[in-house]
Amino acid sequence: MLSALGPLLPIAVAVAVSTVPIMATILILLSPKRNQSAIPFLIGWVVGMTVVVVIAAFGANALPIGSFRAQKRAIAIGQIVVGTALLVAAVMAWRRANRAPADQGNRWLDRVDRFGPLAALGLALALNLRPKALLLGAAAGLSVAGSSLKTTEAAIVLAVYVGLSSSTVIVPIVATLVAPARTQPRLVLARDWLSNNSAYITVVVLLMVGFVILGAGLSEL
Repeated sequence: MLSALGPLLPIAVAVAVSTVPIMATILILLSPKRNQSAIPFLIGWVVGMTVVVVIAAFGANALPIGSFRAQKRAIAIGQIVVGTALLVAAVMAWRRANRAPADQGNRWLDRVDRFGPLAALGLALALNLRPKALLLGAAAGLSVAGSSLKTTEAAIVLAVYVGLSSSTVIVPIVATLVAPARTQPRLVLARDWLSNNSAYITVVVLLMVGFVILGAGLSEL
């Protein structure tokens, strides 16, 4: 089971440092409605992430392929496709970062501080359907499927993955709800820093995970 966690760690890190959900979390926590909206946003983020990964894992295991070796090969090919797509996404993100300011593509974030509980829940679910999030979820699901774990072991591995991936949303929300006066200045600093650097963080993360997933797939062929 521990060996199955190794390939998942870089993917979990990539999801954890994804700037869009972190920025949405910060804006919700800085809004007057944080006490009503923060927990629904957290629930939506965790549930949506879990659903994407579980569907990817079950889909890979349900491939109509006869032999175990053929199934492993199909999963490896899927990893190669996902890894390549992440590298392509990194190149596109780099080109966008050099062409326009980082906040140009996410103007909808300006409205997040007005979201109520249902809107925050819906936003968190929708963030898991972004192309980058779907690719990372597919990569995690394929990694779990390729580890040949028992059902209980797979559930534990997925729980650890989701916990690590959502830590950058869980920790600020819990800290702010417990001690808002202490965390608010840090949230403001984090918001300003992400506004200036989010595009380049995305490029680095996509490159890192893309190469890891691509290498994992090639090693299984």
